[in-house]
Amino acid sequence: MDEEAEIDRLPLHLLAYIFSLVTSFTELAQASGVCKKWRKAVNQSMARRESLSFAGWKMDDDSTSRLVHLAYNLKELDISKSRWGCHVTDNGLYQIASARCVANLSSISLWGMTAITDSGVVQLVSRTSSLQHLNIGGTFITDESLFAIAEHCHHLKTISMWCCRHVTERGLLVLVNKCRKLESINLWGTRVPVDCFIALLTISPALQIKPIQLLLNAQNPPPLLHAV
Repeated sequence: MDEEAEIDRLPLHLLAYIFSLVTSFTELAQASGVCKKWRKAVNQSMARRESLSFAGWKMDDDSTSRLVHLAYNLKELDISKSRWGCHVTDNGLYQIASARCVANLSSISLWGMTAITDSGVVQLVSRTSSLQHLNIGGTFITDESLFAIAEHCHHLKTISMWCCRHVTERGLLVLVNKCRKLESINLWGTRVPVDCFIALLTISPALQIKPIQLLLNAQNPPPLLHAV
């Protein structure tokens, strides 16, 4: 009769702890397929995680949402797109929005997710009542997403809208007016005029507008040129 392998003698909670140290989602998926005990341990290890980053991993809607649903205690979620990495669409955001952890998320990065639209973002942020930090730079969102963020994310402290060229002054004014805890906003590459930055600072004088040159331009507008 074959003796039981040493690792098979480990209690479930200890096995789960070991798997919580594994950073490769590919290896976790492989471990999950070994046996029922290992699958349960992998699931428990995911439930312990407070931070998940899929940046650089080849993830799709189903695989990403499946892992997020297992991470009951998740606080920080990064599904930024990279050249070979995460490719999540609105469908993935719909699925993630129903996860138990979403209401407790304090940080979300959707940087560079060009396959998502306002529809998916609105669905997600409508559940993120604890959100403090949001990166939606490099996406094609419009004011519709900003209205939803303003409505549901009252604890928001920082937001990056790097190169979000479809947001307008109207959406930004609503956002800053309703998110009274907002401390920093990155508007590099947007198409809003300097007058908008002045209006934002009128609403919230302590607001940090990044990059700093935008703030300097708003505080010290260039002199008007008069015809000779």
